[in-house]
Amino acid sequence: MNDHTQWMQANETYLATALAWLRLRLEKLAAQETKPAQLVVEPVTEKPRGFFAGLFGRSAPQPAQPAEVPWTSLVPRDTDIVEAEQALTQAERNEVPPALMILAHRLELSHFEQQVLLLCAAMDLDTRIPSLCARAQGDPQRSYPTFALALTLFDEPVWNALLPQNPLRYWRLIEINQPGATPFTAAALRADERIVNYLKGLNYLDDRLAPLVEPLFGDVGHGEELPRSQEQQATELVSRLRASAGAGRAPVIELLGRESEGKRAVAWKVASTLGLNLYRLSAGLLPAQEPDFETFVRLWQRESLLMPIALYLDMGESVATGAHDTQAAATARFLGRAQGVVFLDVEEPQRIPDRPVYSVEIQKPTPQEQRSAWLQAIGEGAEDLSGRLAAQFNLSRREIEQIAAAVPDETEADILVEERLWEGCLAASRPKLERLAQRIDAKATWDDIVLPEEERALLRQIAEQVRQRSRVYEDWGFRQRMNRGLGISALFAGESGTGKTMAAEVIANDLKLHLYRIDLSAVVNKYIGETEKNLRRVFDAAEDSGAILFFDEADALFGKRSEVKDSHDRYANIEINYLLQRMEAYRGLAILATNMKSALDQAFMRRLRFIVNFQFPGAKERKLIWQHVFPKADASRGLAGTPVEGLNYDRLAKLNLTGGSIHNIALNAAFLAAQAGTPVTMPIVMDAARTEFRKLERPINEADFRILEAVGKQI
Repeated sequence: MNDHTQWMQANETYLATALAWLRLRLEKLAAQETKPAQLVVEPVTEKPRGFFAGLFGRSAPQPAQPAEVPWTSLVPRDTDIVEAEQALTQAERNEVPPALMILAHRLELSHFEQQVLLLCAAMDLDTRIPSLCARAQGDPQRSYPTFALALTLFDEPVWNALLPQNPLRYWRLIEINQPGATPFTAAALRADERIVNYLKGLNYLDDRLAPLVEPLFGDVGHGEELPRSQEQQATELVSRLRASAGAGRAPVIELLGRESEGKRAVAWKVASTLGLNLYRLSAGLLPAQEPDFETFVRLWQRESLLMPIALYLDMGESVATGAHDTQAAATARFLGRAQGVVFLDVEEPQRIPDRPVYSVEIQKPTPQEQRSAWLQAIGEGAEDLSGRLAAQFNLSRREIEQIAAAVPDETEADILVEERLWEGCLAASRPKLERLAQRIDAKATWDDIVLPEEERALLRQIAEQVRQRSRVYEDWGFRQRMNRGLGISALFAGESGTGKTMAAEVIANDLKLHLYRIDLSAVVNKYIGETEKNLRRVFDAAEDSGAILFFDEADALFGKRSEVKDSHDRYANIEINYLLQRMEAYRGLAILATNMKSALDQAFMRRLRFIVNFQFPGAKERKLIWQHVFPKADASRGLAGTPVEGLNYDRLAKLNLTGGSIHNIALNAAFLAAQAGTPVTMPIVMDAARTEFRKLERPINEADFRILEAVGKQI
């Protein structure tokens, strides 16, 4: 027989003894005339609601000491009542106290309050009690306990017992049914269902809380070891909580950052180590209005004293950033009053008055820990691939295991396994940037872009640095020597249409990474502080995937810092300073594009790792662009290609245009040819070129176009 079974049997014996004593008292009262009760009025004081130290895993409460007012009555009693009281006293002194004694200790019930609670609970525990209540009160209709009955039934009753601030009503242990003009003392009393079951030894979460909170254990590993960095944080929190036990209210543990999975895992580890069951509550479900809020707070306070539980309060970004003032205020009120250990999932520190707070930032496993997880998931011999995956993507161990498990067959070619793992990482870490950025489907390759060799070499160097980050930062130790600048930033400067966006596509396609063009109209906000918040969301959302961020027309956002003449100047400079810091801290590649290089702040320029100047293409580059601008046939993809006939690329190269304008002309010429049902010819290209020149408000020398057109006709 285990300890729990033994305790349940002892608790049943105690309840049977207590009910037998209660029946004898009711029978005696029913058989005699009711005498006026000698009331004791205690002063009304606010009882302290201290945190019960046993929730931290300490031993159960010691057996209750004999009360100052013994169960034995001060008036003469029949022998059977005396024997019942002696048996009850003996049952209270078990090695582990019965449930009623534990509840009285934790909720600070007085002796008379215990008796009142027993009388009310007996209605559900013993079918003989209702008729005895009716007989004792001399009214067949009153087959229920009342406060008047309790005052008469028990020795030295206390009138203050049912005041709202005293335990019976404060903790909602009993309910008072007082319809119409029924006197207070004659109103029916009933024990709370949860409390009746607790007295029977059934300890479960109140069903009024169950729709709002959920057990937190299924998605955090069921006891699996945490990464070493998170394990150390959990161990430190356990030490702090144990040191604070008995020193007042339990602290709020602020889990900072965006790593929700890691926060839940750390919280579950701490709670399980302390012997606490962890429940999660979304702050959006927290009642904001009375009386629902007060009921929820009291019930949670009560449950935290009756059960070994802790709360994981998930505030979420909307509440954390103050988007819902009412809900944020309700959260702060709840934290100020809640009992027990509370883990607060929030991105940034919150103001929590009148309560100790421990703050710790939870992050994904370190790159080295992720590398080890990859190696364990995909097998030995994949050190190089594990390093590349860990360097490019920031994933939890569970995500790594899920991605690796999705690769079906170990007999596949290594190159195919690598591609599937990479695609799985891209899918798992795709950033949620739809509101602030536009995802670009990168299709351009190195064969599509035409640049001088120096600029082309710089672009390849950028791509190679992204590939080799793991080796340089981790294996060669540069991460240990650097506290900033681990990201890679580049500036693409040049006129519109010179290939800046295409260059970003080429790099993204080569690295097989997501490419996002940042929408400056959605990021920049006239209200003070909002631009920084939007920038933070951009970088935070893209951080885990290592996505390439492409800030087009960056001079609008990264302009020169101005002399501070008013508050607007000061906050404008703060935006730039914040952006400089985030650019250096971002672990991925950030590309800035501008038509006005001179407008950028020089301090910002110094912190860029690469600056690629996109010059206006010369005749040689323009000829190459014209030669590649019309799609070629590709049987492998079922492409027929664009039909062309008689194009003179040397002549076309003399048109002083950028690559972007050449692409526009080629596209318009293709539509004109499709409409005419002919291949693309020189006259068609010239018509499209005239349209482009007019759009650019460029002067048109018709003589040059006629000469070119004539040459085109001769060909």
